[in-house]
Amino acid sequence: MLVLGSLVLVALDVASSSLGRRAMATGLIVLVLMPAVLLGQYAPPPYRLPHRSRWVLLLVQAALTYLPLVIFHHRWLSLLGFLAGAVLLTLPPTSSLPLALLVGVSGPLLIHTGVIDTDRGSLTVLLSTVITASTVFAVAHLALLSARLHGSREQTARLAEQRTRARMRQDLHDFVGTSLVVIVTRGEAALRADAPETSARVVLAEIVELARRTQEDVRRISSPGATFSLADEFGYVQRLLTASGIAVRTSLPPHFRLEGAVADCLRSVLHEAVGNVLEHSRAGFCEIELRTGVDHIRLTVRNDGVAAGPVPPRPPATGGRGTGLAGLKGQVVALGGTLCAGPEEREFSVAAVLPLD
Repeated sequence: MLVLGSLVLVALDVASSSLGRRAMATGLIVLVLMPAVLLGQYAPPPYRLPHRSRWVLLLVQAALTYLPLVIFHHRWLSLLGFLAGAVLLTLPPTSSLPLALLVGVSGPLLIHTGVIDTDRGSLTVLLSTVITASTVFAVAHLALLSARLHGSREQTARLAEQRTRARMRQDLHDFVGTSLVVIVTRGEAALRADAPETSARVVLAEIVELARRTQEDVRRISSPGATFSLADEFGYVQRLLTASGIAVRTSLPPHFRLEGAVADCLRSVLHEAVGNVLEHSRAGFCEIELRTGVDHIRLTVRNDGVAAGPVPPRPPATGGRGTGLAGLKGQVVALGGTLCAGPEEREFSVAAVLPLD
């Protein structure tokens, strides 16, 4: 509206002048082409042209601004403000301001040298150029800032969506994956040929109950703003181990609460270690201990699966195995901690130490 309104005023001034038809037609054609040049300079993203293209348009605009001054004189002086505004928007700040001032001063200089015939004062022309350039720069710059703010909001929303999906994937791997391991293990126990019928019925009842709890966990995970504390995680894995016939002893600091990346990492280590106990060992006892020091926190998961002997071979899984301890070690190291896993005497231990800061 600013560009078109100003050019319409110039067109009316040219049309009402006593110039010849050829000069008048040339001026009107130039004024018809000028909006494309100006809007190419001022357009915000995503319509903003590359820097090199805006440089070419700036040179074209300078030619279309200064050359017709010889013919149209004072009628063309208002376009100096648009050229100065384009200079401010196209060039770097260190060079745009001096060149924009030079464009503004060029009007009074052309009047004093007699190139332009007008009864307007030099100060009036200078002030008009400065006001137009400031208005053009302010409007175009606000449009640019608005476009950048809109893009920043879209990017923030996209990142929030990605974080939510990543959290849901991790929760599904930790909660549902571990529960399915228990269901498979107990189901295989019920399908053994030497399993008593009463024992099989008890196992099936446990599987049904565990499936119901898994369904509740899926509902919690899919609900917006779902959060799980470490205490909830300890209670969850304790239920899973108990349902698998493994004696459990857990140790947590009193009134303990931890959030953030360290809590997420410890939660992943806990579920991966417990999942390995359920799937790859014949453990009869598992101890889970969480200790806090002055500046660090230590999670230890140990079991007697080494002493119980190897697990009979199982059919290969068709999907991935999650992050694994190797992948978790990278997460722990990224937070400045250490992760150790291996046999200790007649036990297998997984220990993660993370800084609290």
